[in-house]
Amino acid sequence: MNVENFLRHWSIRENPFKAEEAREDPVYLRIMDSEMTHPDFEKIYGSPDHPGTSVVFGEKGSGKTATRLLIEERLRQYNEEHPEQKVWIARHDDLNPMLDSIVAHSKSDSSEALKSITIGDHMDALLALITTRVIDFLTGDDLDVDKPRKRRRQLRKMPYPSRLDLAALTMLYDQRKTGNPMSRWNQTLTKLRVGRMLNIRALLWTSLVVLVAAGCATAAGYIHEPWKWQLFTTSGAGFAVGLAGLYYWFTQAVRAGKLARKLDREVRAVDRTHGLLKKQIGDLPLKELEPLPLPLTGNEDSRYDLIVRLRQILEHMGYASLVVLLDRVDEPALVNGQPGKMRSIIWPMLNNKFLQQDGVGFKLLLPIELRHLLRREDEDFFQKARLDKQNMIDRLVWSGSTLYDICNKRLAGCLDSGSSINKLTDLFEAEVTTDDVIEALDQMKQPRDAFKFLYRVLQEHCHSAADENPEWRIAKSVLDNVRRQEAQRVQDLYRGLTPA
Repeated sequence: MNVENFLRHWSIRENPFKAEEAREDPVYLRIMDSEMTHPDFEKIYGSPDHPGTSVVFGEKGSGKTATRLLIEERLRQYNEEHPEQKVWIARHDDLNPMLDSIVAHSKSDSSEALKSITIGDHMDALLALITTRVIDFLTGDDLDVDKPRKRRRQLRKMPYPSRLDLAALTMLYDQRKTGNPMSRWNQTLTKLRVGRMLNIRALLWTSLVVLVAAGCATAAGYIHEPWKWQLFTTSGAGFAVGLAGLYYWFTQAVRAGKLARKLDREVRAVDRTHGLLKKQIGDLPLKELEPLPLPLTGNEDSRYDLIVRLRQILEHMGYASLVVLLDRVDEPALVNGQPGKMRSIIWPMLNNKFLQQDGVGFKLLLPIELRHLLRREDEDFFQKARLDKQNMIDRLVWSGSTLYDICNKRLAGCLDSGSSINKLTDLFEAEVTTDDVIEALDQMKQPRDAFKFLYRVLQEHCHSAADENPEWRIAKSVLDNVRRQEAQRVQDLYRGLTPA
C-alpha cells in the first residue's frame, strides 16, 4: 500500500514526520508556537524587555535550531507590539565567513588558526553582522523595519558624533558582497553627511594640478616679457602651495597607511582588502577618526565601546536592545563536527563580561560534545565564565509525554477540515493505547528520533499491506517491531557506535 494513499484516506495533507531539519521543515515553520518546543523554552527565551544570556547544550536533533527559530518568531511578535522598544535580532548561525577570514589572515594552518581565536574576533564578527544590515537599510533595503522612510531619516539626522561612529563602523565592518564597495561607501558617506570635501586622493590631484599650473606660468613668464614678474610671482606662490599640498598629502597618506595596516592586522574576522580600507580611511578626517575607540592591538575594551555606540545607533531605528542567536557551531567546513575545533571557537565567548553586556542577550545553542569538554575545565575557567549566571541548560531532555504532545500538534497541523481523526492514536488499532505510544516515544529521547520512529512506523505498515486489501489502522506488532529497532539505533548513537 502506498503511504500517500494512507495519508489521503485520513485526510492528511502531508506526512507530518518526514522532516529532520527544523530550518527546512514546512510543518514546524507553519505551526510553531511556545507549545511546540522544550519545556525550558521560557527560561531560554527570557524577557525581551531585558534580554539575558542562555547557554544550552543538546544532542543533534534535540531541537536547538527549532528553539532558535521559535525565539526569532517570538521576538518578531514582540517587535510588532512594541514598535519603539524593539529587539534587534542578530542571527549568528553561519560561522564560515568569520572562520575563513581568520584563516586567511593567519600564516599557520587552519587548526592553528582556530586555536588562535579570541573574544575580540567574536566581537568583530558580531559588529560586522549588525553593521552590514544597518548599512543595507540605510542604502535602501527595508529589512523588517516598520516605517522605513522615517527610520532612515532618523539615522541621517543623528548627532554628528553618532554619524561619524556609523561611518567608522562601516569602514571597519561592512561586509556587503555584491556591487562596488566604494560606491556603497560613497553612498553611505553622502547619506550620513560625513567625510572631507577634499580627501587624500583629491588633495594629491589638486596639488599636482597646482604644480603644473605653476610650471606653465613660469614658462609663460619667459615668453611674455611684459608679464614676466607677475607670472614669476604667481608661479612661485603656486609652487609653494603645490609643494605644501604634496607634503600634507604625503603625511596624511602615511598616517592613513599605518592605521590601515594596524586595523587590517587586528581585525581578522572581517574580509576586506588593505587597499580598500586605506581608501576609506582617506575619506574621513583623521583628526576625528583617531580618537575613536578603534580596535587596535591590546585594546579589547575598544570593541565593547563600539558595541555600545552601535546600540546607540540602533536606538535611532527604534531598537532598544539586542539579541544574538548562535547556532550550528558544528557545521562550518573547517570544523566538520570535531569537538576540539568547536571548543577553540566557543571557549573565548564564555566570558562573563562579554555575555553580560547591558541591553545585549546571547542565546548560545551548543552541541552536547562541548558539555562533555566543559566538565574537564578548571576553577579559573568557571570563575571567568560564571556559567551560574548564564541560564545554562545542561542538556535538552525530552519526555515521552512531551514528544507525544509535539507529534499530536504536528499531525493536527497537517489535517484537512473534516478529517475523522483527532489524535495520533486514532491511526492505530484499538489495542494500541496512548501509554504504548508515549512509552515508545520516550525511548527515542528527542524530537528528530521521534519523527524518524513514526515515519518508519507509517512506512512499515504501508509496506505490509496490499493495495487490494488495505489496512487503514496500524497494528501493535508494527509499533513494537519498529520501536525495538529504533530504540537500538538510538542507544548505539548515544554510545558512539553509529552516526546520527
